[in-house]
Amino acid sequence: MSESTTREERFARGLEMLGSVNPEVGERVVDSLADISPEMSHQIIAWGFGEIYSRPGLAPRDRQLVTLGMLTALGGCEAQLEVHINTALNVGLTPEQIVEALLQSAGYCGFPRALNATAVAKKVFGERGLLPVGQQPADPSATSA
Repeated sequence: MSESTTREERFARGLEMLGSVNPEVGERVVDSLADISPEMSHQIIAWGFGEIYSRPGLAPRDRQLVTLGMLTALGGCEAQLEVHINTALNVGLTPEQIVEALLQSAGYCGFPRALNATAVAKKVFGERGLLPVGQQPADPSATSA
């Protein structure tokens, strides 16, 4: 990305990237901030998606795994987790992979935060008709013959 890109070009690139991973969200973000902080919505789209998310170093799927882990670790980010769990599904993560990522986070940021994130995942999966989520057996040798 060139240093000479304009503010409008970064915003346009960000809207395009956001539209490719979660089409409903871009307009909602812009609308929700229009009467209080239009600059915040601009920065989320232009910087967050136009500069960071659109970088080639990680696939969108991998970016979502990182984002889910960080939002879980931060705690208090349930609204953002809802958006990013939906986005994770949109970019190819399965409900099982999302649940596994949230379970993995329990060891690093604690059960309360992992449980809160899992509750958000349950809400999103329910809204998308993805419950119940199939789980692997606790003991893999229990299914071998």
